[in-house]
Amino acid sequence: MTSASPGAPPGALRLYRALALALCAAFAAVGLLFLFFPGAPWRFFNGLSEILGMPRAPEEGRGLFHLLGVAYMYLVTLLAFLMYARPLKGAYPWLLVHAKGASALLSVYLFIADGPFLIYCANALVDGSIAVGVGLIALSMKRVPA
Repeated sequence: MTSASPGAPPGALRLYRALALALCAAFAAVGLLFLFFPGAPWRFFNGLSEILGMPRAPEEGRGLFHLLGVAYMYLVTLLAFLMYARPLKGAYPWLLVHAKGASALLSVYLFIADGPFLIYCANALVDGSIAVGVGLIALSMKRVPA
């Protein structure tokens, strides 16, 4: 694995670690929400969809896809934590970029193939923004994939 450029300013490293820790906390919170209140995100976005005149997404219950969603949130939480704990390891941010980028692209696909549901659009925007933001931060820290 490659690491940050030796000339990376200490302030940039502190900011990188702070952002990684914030992502870790946010991902953990969403994962716990998915685990303990699996219907809450659907109800929230379906309520907002009605206000915006968009169709309601079918609500999903517990099962394999619920388990996979929680496992994915665990993985991205772990990646963000590793970015915080080992900021000089270059692979962690790029793995997170790939995970969030894949989630965003799949959301766009489902928005087109499954239906124009707000929850897909919101996930594409949020996860796409995270992927781009983490990628830009990693590039600014001169991190390249291993």
